[in-house]
Amino acid sequence: MSLTVEEIKKIARLAALDLSADDITRYIPELTQILHFIDTIDGIDTSHLTPLSHPLELTQRLRPDLVTETNQRDQFQQIAPAVEAGLYLVPKVIEES
Repeated sequence: MSLTVEEIKKIARLAALDLSADDITRYIPELTQILHFIDTIDGIDTSHLTPLSHPLELTQRLRPDLVTETNQRDQFQQIAPAVEAGLYLVPKVIEES
């Protein structure tokens, strides 16, 4: 399966990338190779393998769940530019359409 210029443009648009025509022609073989690799992996028979949550059968000793730091919220909020009802106020970064 080889990707087309239109498919690369669609991928770039979905990823919010601005690709030049040279970039698009350069990425076609690279992305096609990645897709071939994924097809190869997809074709491997793993039905005889047991699912693993972790590849190593090791466990780590857990530390006690104790509070080790003091509550410094008031000190931090004193130096914050804007606070309301214990919450930090930040400038709006996403415009509504």
